[in-house]
Amino acid sequence: MDRIIEKKKGLRKKHIPYIVGGAVLLAAISWMIFGDHRPKFNADKEKLAIQTVARGEFNDYIRVNGQVQPINTIQLSAIEGGMVAEKVVEEGSMVHRGEVIVRLTNPMLSLNILDSEAQLAEKQNFLRNTQVTMEQEKLNLRKERLQLDLDIERKNRKYEQYRNLYDEKLTSREEYLQAKEDYEFAVKGLELVVERQKQDSIYRGIQIDQMEESLGNIRRNLVLVRQRVENLDVKSPVDGQLGLLDVEIGQSVGSGARIGQISVLSDYKIEALIDEHYIDRVKNGLAANFERQDKTYSLVVRKVYPEVRDKQFKTDFVFEGERPDNIRAGQTYYINLQLGQSADALLIPRGAFYQNTGGQWIFVVSSDGNKAARRNIRIGRQNPLYYEVLSGLEPDEKVITSSYESFGDVQELILK
Repeated sequence: MDRIIEKKKGLRKKHIPYIVGGAVLLAAISWMIFGDHRPKFNADKEKLAIQTVARGEFNDYIRVNGQVQPINTIQLSAIEGGMVAEKVVEEGSMVHRGEVIVRLTNPMLSLNILDSEAQLAEKQNFLRNTQVTMEQEKLNLRKERLQLDLDIERKNRKYEQYRNLYDEKLTSREEYLQAKEDYEFAVKGLELVVERQKQDSIYRGIQIDQMEESLGNIRRNLVLVRQRVENLDVKSPVDGQLGLLDVEIGQSVGSGARIGQISVLSDYKIEALIDEHYIDRVKNGLAANFERQDKTYSLVVRKVYPEVRDKQFKTDFVFEGERPDNIRAGQTYYINLQLGQSADALLIPRGAFYQNTGGQWIFVVSSDGNKAARRNIRIGRQNPLYYEVLSGLEPDEKVITSSYESFGDVQELILK
């Protein structure tokens, strides 16, 4: 008699592959949902610069390179044009005010002098001849007046005689009237001569004044021409050191042309080029200093040039107080320019990371030191040593400040 065989209950061998596959699928789904998918980079901890975020005093200054220059530079120009005949002083020599540096020649000026001298002589001769003629005319008028005075005196006597005779009925009326008319005519003639003398005197004075003025103009013109000849010697306007002298013997130089420069060495200034990022903060009167041979020297901003070239603008500093003993034009000093007052702030040391991130984010090291995660931050001011952190970091946190060039776009570093 047949027996019914009952099916065995429980896990069978053929079910194992399905169970394993389900577990793997569940793990994959969990990893996709809850796993860390951020790109990572394995970094050598020994090759990274890891710094600690700290709170401290932030000194708001920048460091710039400045070059020593003379306090003033005078441009040397030719007052009068001509041809270079001689270079009396060479470049680099010390010169004194009024010392001849270059001699020029100009033959046309010599001709102008001769022409002015000829005009002067001609005017002088004409003035002398005119004065002689006027003096002769003056004498003739005086002589004529004397003659008229004598004539009036005689006719007056004759008139008086005929008047007396006429009163006594001893002469005719006609002879009396003729004597009277002759006397009155002589008196009127004298009045005309006197008036003529006055007019001639006024005219002679005006004419002589005009001629004297013309003569004076010619003399002044001659003096100016002679000064132009003197100006052919280009002289130093100040005491100083002759720098550039851009002329050669035989070269033609125009009037007003710049031929060189003189450095005034009575004092010095320092010229520095500053990044345009600070152009709104650098102003006249800001304090600065630099160290030289274990001593600190004070400076102040004297002039800020508004023009920006190659993303930099020029600034002039002058000394306040003592100068270095061995200061020379062309020396380079490293200047600390104070932009504002010191203040308490959260600080991180400067590093190459800023060039890669622009100060917008940084890698922050975990507490166990095995990882570093990317974090957004905000950086404010900066000086040669530190960045001022406005937000995103806390004191005593550690950050990586070296270059991020090789990290790419990773979000996390594995530190080994």
